[in-house]
Amino acid sequence: MTAVELRQLATFVAVAEETSFTRAAERLHVVQSAVSSGIRSLERELGAPLFARTTHRVDLTDAGRALLPEARATLAAAAAAREAVDQVRGGLRGTVRLGILQAPVMRPVHVPRVLATFRAQHPGVALEVRHAGGSTTAAEQLREGRLDLAFIALAPRAAPGLTLTPLWREPFVLAVSADHRLCGATRVSLDDLTQEAFAELPAGWGMRLVTDRAFAAAGLRRTITYEVNDTATVVEFVRHGLAVALVPASVAEDLSDVAGVPVDVPDLAFEIAIAVSADRRRSAATEALLTMITSTA
Repeated sequence: MTAVELRQLATFVAVAEETSFTRAAERLHVVQSAVSSGIRSLERELGAPLFARTTHRVDLTDAGRALLPEARATLAAAAAAREAVDQVRGGLRGTVRLGILQAPVMRPVHVPRVLATFRAQHPGVALEVRHAGGSTTAAEQLREGRLDLAFIALAPRAAPGLTLTPLWREPFVLAVSADHRLCGATRVSLDDLTQEAFAELPAGWGMRLVTDRAFAAAGLRRTITYEVNDTATVVEFVRHGLAVALVPASVAEDLSDVAGVPVDVPDLAFEIAIAVSADRRRSAATEALLTMITSTA
């Protein structure tokens, strides 16, 4: 397959994953007309439309859905061939795409420090870091091949198709304001919290999955009054007395005007793992970064 054809496949995969010609062009660092031209050329060569285009959406056709896994496999094989040559020449090459979680819950692993060390050891590897959103989104992007590895807060049973290496585990505590009725309590139960207003992260995020599961297992309902997309804002709602929140113990440490109260629920814990696809071939660069992360945590 020629370089031009590989570029066509790369363009096709970018449009399929971004569901947008504009975003695919931004991702590939080319003008949008080049993306459109590449797709038209590939469709002519294959004799079938690959995308159904509307004013607001770009969806795969049946032919496009059939091509997508083959295109990804072909691009992976081409990358493997380049990688084999690079290793003979000396030094790792390629790109590694890493998904990360929010900074407050990543305290046990100093990601910038790890990446700086990795770059110093492997200057030929390009690192791309993305905050994918929730853990379920990151898991899906790993399965699709949009990420090479990612930090996620999911149990193995909730992450089919992925290989998880546990990195750390810590208990949840109830975060309350300094003047809250439960501040200073030695322990609380979930029954104590059914009348409280909660601040929470969106459904599908790792911390939210754990807390939702705990209340469901206890047969209890709670009121989520404030749903926000970052832990720091959750803590601010708590600090100002608007809500309580269940957070990893490290998040509540050393915060002024916020107290962490132990929760009387066995195994209510926040677990972080580094995850990779169980089915996709991993590059040598991805393996090297995976090894560095697991040895650092």
